[in-house]
Amino acid sequence: MARGEPGAINECLNRFRGLVWALSRRLGVKPADADDAVQEIFIDVWKSAARFDPTIASETTFVAMIARRRLIDRARRSKRRPEAGMIEETIAAPLIEDDATEIREAAAVAQAAFQLLRPEQQRVLGLSIQYGCSHEQIATSTGLPLGTVKTHARRGLIRLRQSLADSGVVPEGFVNSVSQARMTKNPAPSE
Repeated sequence: MARGEPGAINECLNRFRGLVWALSRRLGVKPADADDAVQEIFIDVWKSAARFDPTIASETTFVAMIARRRLIDRARRSKRRPEAGMIEETIAAPLIEDDATEIREAAAVAQAAFQLLRPEQQRVLGLSIQYGCSHEQIATSTGLPLGTVKTHARRGLIRLRQSLADSGVVPEGFVNSVSQARMTKNPAPSE
C-alpha cells in the first residue's frame, strides 16, 4: 500500500478484516458502530502504511496496534460526549508515545510466551488471534471437535497470561483474578 501498488488495499482488507472485526468485538464496539469503526481503522492503516517497518513488528502486529489504538480512541470519544444538556469535564489519560524498543521487547516476550504453548494450543490461538476465526471456524478447518478447540484456546490463554505475568508484562494479581473468575464460572477439566 505504501508503494501504491494496485490491489494492495483489497489484499489488506481480505487478509486483516477478520482480525479487525474480532478486535472491534472484543473492545466492545456496538454492532451499529462496527462498520464505521472498521472503515476508520482501514483508512488509518492506509495512511500509516509508509511507517510500517518489518524489523520492528509483523504486518499483523502493525495492523492490530493501529486497530487497537483507534478503537480505544473511539471509546474515549464516546465517553467524553456530554449527556443532553449536561457539560462534564473529562481528563483524558495521557497518550504514550511509540517507542520502538519497547514494542520490540514486548513482541519478543509475547512470542517467547507463545512458543511455550503446546502445538495444538498455538494452532488454535494463531487461527483465532491472527485471522480472527471463530471457534466454529477453527473446528471446521482443523477437523477438531468444537469442545476441544475451546479447551485448547482456554488453556492456551491461561498459560500465556501466566507466562506474561512471570515475565512482568502483566501484573500477577490481574492474572490470578481473571483466572479465578473464569475457573469459578467454568471449571476446567484436568489435563
